[in-house]
Order: sequence, then structure tokens, then C-alpha cells
Amino acid sequence: MTRKNDPAAGPDRAAGDLKALRVQIDKFDLQILDVLNKRAAVAARIGKVKADQGGEVFSAAREEEVLNNVLKANKGPLNEVTLRAIFRELISGSRAIQKVQRIAFLGPAYSYSHLAAIERFGEAMDYFGTANIAAVFEEVGRRHADYGVVPLENSTDGRITDTLDMFIRMPQIKICSEIRLRVHHHLLANCEQTEIRRVYSKAQALSQCRDWLSKNLPQASLHEVSSTAHAATLVQTEPNVAAVAGRQAAVRYGIRILYHNIEDSPFNETRFAVIGASDSTRTGKDKTGLMFQISHTPGALADALQIFKQNKINLTWVESFPYREAKGEYVFFLEMEGHRDDPKVKKGLAALEAICDSVSVLGSFPAAQPADE
Repeated sequence: MTRKNDPAAGPDRAAGDLKALRVQIDKFDLQILDVLNKRAAVAARIGKVKADQGGEVFSAAREEEVLNNVLKANKGPLNEVTLRAIFRELISGSRAIQKVQRIAFLGPAYSYSHLAAIERFGEAMDYFGTANIAAVFEEVGRRHADYGVVPLENSTDGRITDTLDMFIRMPQIKICSEIRLRVHHHLLANCEQTEIRRVYSKAQALSQCRDWLSKNLPQASLHEVSSTAHAATLVQTEPNVAAVAGRQAAVRYGIRILYHNIEDSPFNETRFAVIGASDSTRTGKDKTGLMFQISHTPGALADALQIFKQNKINLTWVESFPYREAKGEYVFFLEMEGHRDDPKVKKGLAALEAICDSVSVLGSFPAAQPADE
């Protein structure tokens, strides 16, 4: 019998409690495994039904519904970020049982486009990087990729011109989902700060860190390359250079992070579009993107925008873009709240088509919440 004041009783009791709790954990793990595989079996049956009906494996609307159902029912202690990560990979694995889809992105691996793609699709996909944004569109257009991920706009630098240009060239490509990524830039180098003579990165990343770089690396010249991940690879091969890139790129390529979070704005965010052959079905919290051209006459743009006010449609994004086929002409890009199948959006689009030279709906898709890279 253990005496009440026996000093050994405390550690023994604690060890016993820990062992009992671990037994509970092991039991729960097996229960979770069993339920996960039962869920995956049902997902496989759903995939067969979709295949028989000619449906798409990836459904942004349905995946948003699944996540929202889980988050609404959550009572803790797990937080939303954790649950999103768990269910992202669960859905990704279930999707892969139906078909391992090919996802194109602006490469190489661990560029911000790659990280955005993983945030949307999870790890169980076949990812491949391309040399430029145009190639992502072309891979999707040729059906060599099921989907592509391209940057659309940045909160600091605005529109991504290469992406808008490709929508003009390939209007049959649709936006089926969006990804909002809070972007944190880091200075990667295998030498000391005073030894850095050149800094490589994508043009937008350099621009987003302009003030920090000028204050802290006045001796270094800035050089634009195709992606932040490519910049990281140059650190491995050239002396006295640094890269502005993401944390995952530093881990992937074995490079030191000299400074964290060097972006000039703490609210730096990049929005990406998932592009494919078709857009998304309605969720109730959607956006619709479109591009249009109007006659080059006074008041034509004002008349077009008045349509959205009259139909009480909120615009979330407006861009003008030079039309390369005709000097002095512009293509206008708009994004609005609502789905193309919503009555007031339908009415607004019909009115817009009546006064514009051309209107192309780029797609309807669920509105996304921002995630950290």
C-alpha cells in the first residue's frame, strides 16, 4: 500500500495517468482511421457516379460546402486553420482515389504559385511547373493539365498583366476557384548580408520589398527572374547573391533565411485564379468575373458601370487593360459579388451585352478566405 505522503506516489500516479491517456489516443486513432477509410470508400463511389454522368472530379462549390459544414459544427479545441488543413488533405486524398489530377503552375517547385496550388488542392495531386503564365493557360487549353493556378492580382502591385493578357487570348478558359494567399517574403542567402552583391526574385516580389531592400542592401543590384523559386536556385550556384522568396523555398533548397518578413506592407496578399474548362456551380457566396469592350465614345464606360448600380450588384474588382490588337482600345475586367445564375446577375449581364461590343464571362466561383503561405 502506498502511503499518503510517499514522495514516489506523485511521479507514479502521473506516469499512470499519462499511460492511460495515451491508450485513449491510440484507441481514437484507430477509430479515426476506420472512419476515414469508410469516408474514402464513399468518395470512390461518388467518383464512379460522376464518371458515369460525365461530371468533374474537382468541385470547388462542393468542397466549400464540406468545409463550411465542418467549421460550423466545430466546438474546439481544434481551431479553424487546423481543421482546414486536415480536411484539405482528406479531400485531396479522396479526390485522388477518383483520379490523380494534373495541376499546372508557374514554377519551379515551391514558387508562390505552387504553394497556392497546394493550399487549394492538397498534396495528393500531380503538380508540374511551367516556365511562364502563358504556358499554364496553354497546358489547360490542350487538356494536358486538368487545372492551372495563375496569379491574378497583388494587394501591393495590383494586376498581373500576363494573366489578363492570356484571358484575352484564350477566353474559353474559365475561372473555377480563387485562392487568397498572405505572402511573406524572406531574404535567402548562404553568405553574410555585407557580402551580398546581387538580389534575385520575380519582379513583383522585388517591388513588394523595395523599401526594405534599399535600406538594408544598398550595395546590391536587383535582378528580375521568372519566379521566386528560380531565384532560390541561383543562390545555390552563384557566389555573393541572395533571393527574395518564401520559407518553403529556403527549406527545399537548403538555404539560410537571413531575414524574415521583409515585405514593405504587413497586409501583402496575392490572389490566384484556378483555371479550367468550366467554372463552378452556385454556393450562395460567389463571385463572377468578366471582361468586356465598349465603343470608344464619351460616357460609354459610365453607362456600363451604371448597370451594376441599377441592379444593386457590388463590384469587387475593376481593371482596364490595353487591347493589343487595336491601338487606343481597352478591355475592361470586372469582378462582382454573386453567381452568373443569380437572377440579378443574369439581368445585369444581359443589359451589359446589349450596350457593349463584346462580353465574356470568365467564370463564377466561391469567394475565398485568405490563407498564410
